[in-house]
Amino acid sequence: MSTPTAEGAPTDPTRPKVSVIIPAYNEGEGVVPVLDRLFESVQLPCEVLVVVDSAEDTTMPVIEKYAVAEPRLKPLLNTYGRGPANAIRFGIDHALSPAVVVTMADGCDDPRQIDDLARLVERGVAVAAASRYMAGGQQVGGPLLKGLMSQTAGRSLAWFARVGTRDATNSFKAYSTDFVREVGIDSRDGFEIGIELAAKARRLRRPVAEIPTIWLDRTEGDSHFHLRKWLPKYLRWYRFAFGPPLSVEQLRSRTKS
Repeated sequence: MSTPTAEGAPTDPTRPKVSVIIPAYNEGEGVVPVLDRLFESVQLPCEVLVVVDSAEDTTMPVIEKYAVAEPRLKPLLNTYGRGPANAIRFGIDHALSPAVVVTMADGCDDPRQIDDLARLVERGVAVAAASRYMAGGQQVGGPLLKGLMSQTAGRSLAWFARVGTRDATNSFKAYSTDFVREVGIDSRDGFEIGIELAAKARRLRRPVAEIPTIWLDRTEGDSHFHLRKWLPKYLRWYRFAFGPPLSVEQLRSRTKS
């Protein structure tokens, strides 16, 4: 039975309040403790969409088995093309909630912050970022050059482009599902979606918020981040964050691939 809202429109009480999108690539059994921590941490009604590119991915049999006992988990096979950007796009397109949170399958992000990020979207922001580079945030481990470049990009975008977060490059963010579907996602390869959507929110002058986070480098498995390959795509969206306000129509015409 539907419950009326303050405006009188019915809402579905079974609808999740947050959809958690996890792109995964050959994580195998390593994804289990990540999912355990996530389901222990998230208090909001949620769905967790783990997206893989291939039925042969070692993550798939593990999450299918996990989902038997955990109905909030939804294994998804991405049909948009290989790579994390396409997996994230696919997950968002299948999300049922008004807020989506993108987080990684390697356990580097703190799942206790998913509720707080989703609540910021619920309060009206287009993008809510978990920030390593604001007071109270920290990055522990990871390649030195990658971290330095990320920190420089994040802080310069905050200071000079006024994007609303000091960590635009971090993938750990919440988005308004309506906002994402309104502006679209043009990224097709890596994890540059985080900076893309922050830049689009800035050019549309939509609200962006941030909370501090402590990021921990993965302790098992290999990173699937390809700096040299994806750097030009990050630079595209870095440059795009600077500029005058745009309408949605103008933004779409300037950013479509």
